[in-house]
Amino acid sequence: MNASIKFGTDGWRGVIAEDFTFANVRACAQSVALYQRSQGLAERGLVVGYDPRFASEDFAAAVAEVAAAAGIKVYLCDRQAPTPVITYAILEKGAGGAVIITASHNPARWNGFKYRPEYAGSAPPEVIAALEAPLPGILAAGEPKRLPLAEAERRGLIQVFDPRPAYLAHIAELVDLGRVRAAGLRVQVDSMYGAGAGYLADVLSGGRVEVRELHGERNPAFPGLASPEPIARNLGELSAAVRSEAAHVGLATDGDADRLGVLDEEGRFLTQLQVFALLTYYLLEVRSLRGPIVKSLTTTRMVQRLGELYGVPVYETPVGFKFLGPKMIEVDALVAGEESGGYAIRGHIPERDGILAGLLFLDFMVRSGKRPSALVEELYAKVGPHYYDRLDVHLRSEERDEVWRRVGESQPQRLAGLRVTGRDTVDGFRYDLEDGGWLLIRFSGTEPLMRIYTEVSEPDLVPRLLEAGRELAGVPIASAHEGG
Repeated sequence: MNASIKFGTDGWRGVIAEDFTFANVRACAQSVALYQRSQGLAERGLVVGYDPRFASEDFAAAVAEVAAAAGIKVYLCDRQAPTPVITYAILEKGAGGAVIITASHNPARWNGFKYRPEYAGSAPPEVIAALEAPLPGILAAGEPKRLPLAEAERRGLIQVFDPRPAYLAHIAELVDLGRVRAAGLRVQVDSMYGAGAGYLADVLSGGRVEVRELHGERNPAFPGLASPEPIARNLGELSAAVRSEAAHVGLATDGDADRLGVLDEEGRFLTQLQVFALLTYYLLEVRSLRGPIVKSLTTTRMVQRLGELYGVPVYETPVGFKFLGPKMIEVDALVAGEESGGYAIRGHIPERDGILAGLLFLDFMVRSGKRPSALVEELYAKVGPHYYDRLDVHLRSEERDEVWRRVGESQPQRLAGLRVTGRDTVDGFRYDLEDGGWLLIRFSGTEPLMRIYTEVSEPDLVPRLLEAGRELAGVPIASAHEGG
C-alpha cells in the first residue's frame, strides 16, 4: 500500500497494480466518506462512475462498497460513462458529490480516482487537501469496512442507474440538435476507445448528418495510441478518414470524454487554443451571449482580445479546472477553457465536457455555413494570427529538482531573438515576449512530464521558441516530443 497518495491537477492517478490497487482505492473511498460526513453531505448520497479502462468497474464497485459501509447511499452507474455525464448526475440526483474511476488521457497502464464536490466541478485545492490529510492514517489502520454490493443493494444503500438519459435531455436544452441534425454534415468521430464511445453518433442520429465513428469499442490497451489524448500525434487515423470520406470536420474525445480535439475539412489539427477561441467567439458573436471569460495561463491570449472587442472581462488562473471551475462559479462566467482541450459552458456544469463542446462546434459550423478552416480565418481577421505548440519532456524523478533549479536561476533577456518583457511564476515560469507572445515552462500535474508551451504571432517562431525553452531547461532532444 502507498501511504503517499497525492492528488494532482485532476485527481489521483497511478499505475495499475503498482500504485493503483484496490487497497489504495478503498482508502481513497474511506477518505471521501469521512469528508462527506464532515461537510454534512453524507445524507445526499454519492454518485460513483467509471470509464472503460482495465477493471474500472471493479474499482468503482470497491468504492461503492466502502461508501455503503459508511452509511452513505451510493448511486452506482450501470455502465461506463464519460466524466461529464457522471458529473452531471450529481445535480440530477441532488447528490453530495461523485467519485469517478478514470485516468482520462493517461496511457493504458494507468487508472485514476477523481472526486467531484456537490457543485459538480473539479475539487478545489482545499477539498483536495481535506481528502489527502487522513490517507496515511487510513492506510496504516488497514483496509476499511465494506458492505458487499448485493447486500448494500438489498438494504437500499446502493442504487444502480443509467446516467445517460438525464444528461442527454439536458444537452438538448443547450444545443439546437434539430438544426444540427438537419444540416447534412459529414462528421468523422474518434472516441479513442474511451468513455465517449457512441455519444456523438447517437446524439446526431435521426437526421441528415452522416457520422462515422472510429475506436468506439472497448479496448483498455488503446492499440495504436500512445495514450487516448486528442492531440495531433494521436489523430493520424482520424485525419486520414476525414480526407478519404470528404468529411466536413473531425471530432475526437479523450479517454473520459471531457476533452475535445478538432480537425478541419482537410484533416488538419486545430490547436486547442484555436478551438477555445472559436467557441468563445461563437458564444459572443453568433449566440450574442455575454459574460466573463475564464482561462488557464497556458491557453490563448486570443480570448483576451475577444474580451476587449466584446466588452467582457477575462480572468486567468493556474492550470486545472480545480482553479477554473471555482472561478467560473465566482464570476458567473460564460465560458472557461484550458490548453489541454477542456472547455466549460455556462448553464451546464462548471467543468470540461468534450461532447457538449463538439456539438457547439458543429452548431457554429451550421449557423455560419462555414467549414472549420474558414472559421479560423474569420477568427484571425478579428484578433490577429496566433500560432501555438507544446513540447513534452519526459523526466526521471531525480532530474526534476535539478531542471527546476536551472530554469529558476536563469534570467534570459531574449528567447529566439525576441526580447523578454516580463516573467511570472504563477504556475511554472512564463516569459512575456515583445511581440505579445509568451513561453511557459511547467511540470504536468498528471504525468511525469515537463511541458514547454508557446504562442506567438509568426508560425516560424514556434519551433524556435520551443527549442529555446528546451535549451533553457537543459534537457536532451531525445527526451522531448511535440505535445500539440
